[in-house]
Amino acid sequence: MSWKKTACVLCGNGCGLEVQVENNRIVKVRPDKDSPISEGYACRKGTSIVFHQHNADRVLYPLKKVGDRFERVSWDQAISEIAEKLKAILGQHGPRSLASLVGGGEFNRLGVPYLVRLVRRLGSQYNYSSANQEFAGRYWAHGLTLGSQGMGLTSDFEHSDMLLLVGKNPLMAHHFPQARRRLTRMSKNPDQLLVVIDPRLSETAKIADIHLAIRPGTDALLIKAMIAVILKEGMHNREYIDKHTNGFNEILPWFADFDVKAALKVCELDYSPVFKVCQEFATRRSCLNDDLGILMNRHSALVSYLLVVLLAICGRIGMPGGNYLIGGGAGSGQNDPRTWRTLLTDIPALNGMFPPNVLPEEIMNDHPDRIRAVFTFAANPLRSYADTTAYENAFNQLELLVVAEIVMSETAALAHYILPSKTAYESWDGTPGGGFSQAYGRMRPPVVEAEGEQKEGGEIFTLLADAMGLIPELPESLYQAARSSNIREYRDELMNYLTANPEGGRVMQFIAAKTLGNAIGSAHLASLFTMFMQLPKARQEEAARAGFTEGPDQGLDIYQAIINHPEGVLVGIREPEKNIEVLATDNGKIQLYNSEVEDWIKKINPIDEEEQLKGNERFPLILMAGRHMDMNANTGMRDPAWNEGRRACTLAMNPADAEELGLADRQMVKVVTEAGEETIEVEVTESARKGQVIIPHGFGLVYNGVKYGANVNRLTKNTHRDQFGTPIHRYVPCRVEAL
Repeated sequence: MSWKKTACVLCGNGCGLEVQVENNRIVKVRPDKDSPISEGYACRKGTSIVFHQHNADRVLYPLKKVGDRFERVSWDQAISEIAEKLKAILGQHGPRSLASLVGGGEFNRLGVPYLVRLVRRLGSQYNYSSANQEFAGRYWAHGLTLGSQGMGLTSDFEHSDMLLLVGKNPLMAHHFPQARRRLTRMSKNPDQLLVVIDPRLSETAKIADIHLAIRPGTDALLIKAMIAVILKEGMHNREYIDKHTNGFNEILPWFADFDVKAALKVCELDYSPVFKVCQEFATRRSCLNDDLGILMNRHSALVSYLLVVLLAICGRIGMPGGNYLIGGGAGSGQNDPRTWRTLLTDIPALNGMFPPNVLPEEIMNDHPDRIRAVFTFAANPLRSYADTTAYENAFNQLELLVVAEIVMSETAALAHYILPSKTAYESWDGTPGGGFSQAYGRMRPPVVEAEGEQKEGGEIFTLLADAMGLIPELPESLYQAARSSNIREYRDELMNYLTANPEGGRVMQFIAAKTLGNAIGSAHLASLFTMFMQLPKARQEEAARAGFTEGPDQGLDIYQAIINHPEGVLVGIREPEKNIEVLATDNGKIQLYNSEVEDWIKKINPIDEEEQLKGNERFPLILMAGRHMDMNANTGMRDPAWNEGRRACTLAMNPADAEELGLADRQMVKVVTEAGEETIEVEVTESARKGQVIIPHGFGLVYNGVKYGANVNRLTKNTHRDQFGTPIHRYVPCRVEAL
């Protein structure tokens, strides 16, 4: 048996793997030492992908619900019936009656855009995405300060003297390549400083130089205090501020009379270590990384805004060893009249997406334009999103629920039609490249064959697009060029067609899938092809520095190189010193002052925050709903056998709280919130902060008819959210009762 190269799909890093296959089953897995991104690194999730690929819940054939059970149907029947039902709904109620609901894409990175484009071409802007379950506030903040809601910040901590982690636990959450290897190395380097801001003693906090054990929910107060200290002590970078920011003088009153010591008292932190962190961050080559600890917490959007201010006044944005600007792109903001808002909850699209938290309300109402049809893909809303009960009630009211899935998930069980999708190991698909200065391209080839009638996600939605009349009649010459095995001939023929039929550009991905995709057996490879047909000038220059000769065929050379190197191949070298130039603001500067945040920032003060943080007699504890660890992978690992012998799903509780409640380790308890209740085993541990309890996400799955673990989303109310629809999962009032 030979080793085949692939990659993990259980988090966003996509660490390189090698697998051995016997009788069409993956039998051995090991890290890929040839991967230029992961370099032989993988966690236990990656080496356990066999449980993701081979499990008893696989869906093999298209299914239609008839009464209270599913019947197998042909692809032709499923697609034609779905198309007819959808045409009837759109014809009677218009495009606002349709929505897509997609996951993060780890399992199907190139399939997700097909569904989003299908819905958009049918006239609907309603794309409910897991990205806006987490990042909506960040999109808003970066749109105001950096000029684009799609622009992000990535840390260059390998060239940094100091890494500040805010609400992030990379030793378990990973989130950047080789996280454990690199963080452990950093923690042992006397010339580097690792700082963690986290209420609990997380795995990363245990190896940090400084751990600020902040009171849950007070992140905005702390970051505002840190900015106030830096400004008061004159630690800010005046030269950088003058050159690269706008509105600095206007924001000074926000912090001038701020009572730092009173604020830190509310945060339950001592002044001295906070001052040291401020001093070190302002004077060192520093960077920061934030995560769900703040993104799903109180004032999350404002914290994202304040973190940009913190980085900017210290001169760390777009600078080596700091935080580089990534992404971007044009797009209308939330105040643009062309941007849709949800009808009932009045939430604007942020970065072109809507938050899943509000979808149940957008379905369960009597508005004539309410959502009546939902297509889900690469997502399991009944276990991944807040308020399982609300989702169950809402989905049962839909006129059409279509689920494209690899397994019979909890969401699929409610569908009218289930369209079986190939897994990540049965299809071609993209994998994150990693790196900033050096950009890599990667595609996973199939390593096993589908054992039923499953199709790639891209092919599924191309069939639906065709049935809905979205793909125009295409010339035979385009099909012939696709079958010629000459990608340059096909490129030229497709360009000629689009020149003569410019409207075809709006559905180019579907055209490529129907022609080239059919010829080469992969809609996803056809999608990759369209990305490299014509590269923008900046990408051409980056590719040339990586060794790809500039010219009309440069993009196709990259396309072929990516296919030939599943371990990853260098496709671009960027110039970090020019990174600050990609700012998307009108004046090319970081916009520190924005009037729409002024009142909000002023309300972040010790008196108001202490009042809002007062305890609740009915729910005296704070539940952290969701926790990254070695034993969960969202809902991608359904077979509990991968955690056999481990305490995979427990309620982490501080010993003092356990003693006060008369509870013992391994005792079964009931956790109760406003949304519902779940039964779970207590794990008494010093790593949990007093007053805070923790339940991991990704459990409560029904595998082979049996429920395993507690479903934390049964405990989270969908209305417990901020103004952008982000669930406040890291601050859920609860109580714990002995059974």
